[in-house]
Formats: sequence, structure tokens, C-alpha cells
Amino acid sequence: MDDGKQINQLKVVRKELTRFMLTYKFALDEMNTKLNILQEEFEHIHDYNPIEHLKSRIKSPESILRKCQRKNIPITQNYIGNHIKDIAGIRIVCSFISDIYKISEMIQGQKDIKVIETKDYIKHPKPNGYKSLHLILSIPVFFSDRQEEVFIEIQIRTVAMDFWASLEHKIYYKYDGEVPAHLIEELTTSANIANQLDEKMEVLHAEINEAKEDKSSESQMDFLPLDNKRYPLPKQLLESLMEKSNKE
Repeated sequence: MDDGKQINQLKVVRKELTRFMLTYKFALDEMNTKLNILQEEFEHIHDYNPIEHLKSRIKSPESILRKCQRKNIPITQNYIGNHIKDIAGIRIVCSFISDIYKISEMIQGQKDIKVIETKDYIKHPKPNGYKSLHLILSIPVFFSDRQEEVFIEIQIRTVAMDFWASLEHKIYYKYDGEVPAHLIEELTTSANIANQLDEKMEVLHAEINEAKEDKSSESQMDFLPLDNKRYPLPKQLLESLMEKSNKE
């Protein structure tokens, strides 16, 4: 094969690889836009934002090839695109466990999103203590000449879950997967402590919400003096009575 033909083939491969990776970048851009809209809506309209922060990533070509080798997946764009569903990923970190399911419900409720798979490692943790809610989604990406459905993995977890998962990843990376037994035991213990913290925070969250609801209800009440005592009366009803009295 002459040099000119080989260079042309390399250009074609490079162009195809660039287009392949851009597809996932565009899918991430679309999903991040959706999540940013939700964040801004909660910040400006509601009095509470369940999303603490977001982080997105695309696997490198080297990482994709390593996964192909581990799973014996043929190295073609079609096979990779259909069988590796976590090339593009977004991690959503929340304060409370209930926020995780609230956000998941909002994401799945968007009409152009298809839910391919759900893995609930919160209700069913991994043996090492790992917890998170994983969603595999398919979203449409529109090009100048076609439309493609692209897979994205969404991981939703609390701050405590995220801290533990980050620590676990660093330890396994440092020991190249061969982690000493005593560290594995410590990680499992730490996972239990993180879970207890999440449960306590969830109780506090519920109490705060209940207090807010009580306060909101009180703000809608007024008091009717009868027999030198004060009885709560809904403000709208009191205003209606006063208006009727004035007419009479």
C-alpha cells in the first residue's frame, strides 16, 4: 500500500472516530442542558434545590478499547455503540436520599428520554457497600443529516455516598485492585457509617419539611375572638365573613 493511500485511510478513520466521540459529547450537552434547567427552576421558583452539583465525563478511546477487550466486544462503532452504554456519563449529587428518587422521576418524565435500564444500588447495595441509583437513558441527538439515539449513564447519589465511592475508587486505583483485607473491612464499615448518616439526615429533612408545612398552614389562618379566647380560623373564611358583615 502506498503512503498516499494509507494516509487517506487514516484520515477516514480519524474522521469517523471524531464523529463517533462528538455524538456522545452532543448527547452530554443536551442532558446537561436539561439538568441545568431543572436546577435554575428550583433556584428561582422553589425554595429548595435538590441538586448539590453535577459532573459529566466521556470515556477516553483507550478506556473504551480496554472495556471492549474485557467484555470481548468487537471493535466496531456499531458494536461499541450498542453494547457499551456508559461511554457518556453524568453524576448527580444530592443532599438526601429522597432527592435521588425525586430527580430520577423528573428525568424519566421528560418525553424525549427513553429509560433503558435502572439499577437501584440504594435499595440493593453492592457487597462492598456501594450505593447509588444508576439509570441508562437513550436521548436523541440531531445532526445535519440524521438523528441518532445515544446512551447516557446517570448516577444519582447523596454527598455521603459520593464521598465513600470516591474514597473506594482511590484505594482500589492505588492498590491496582489488590486491596489488603483490613482496608476492605474498613471500607465496608465506612459504608455502614455513611448509610447511618444518610438515614439521620433524611429524618431531619422530613422534620424540617413538616415544620415548613405547619408554618405555611399557620400563615393561612387568622384568629376569631370568642368568649375572651382566640380560635384559629382560615383567613379566607374570615375575610368572607367580614365582607358579608359589611354588606349587611
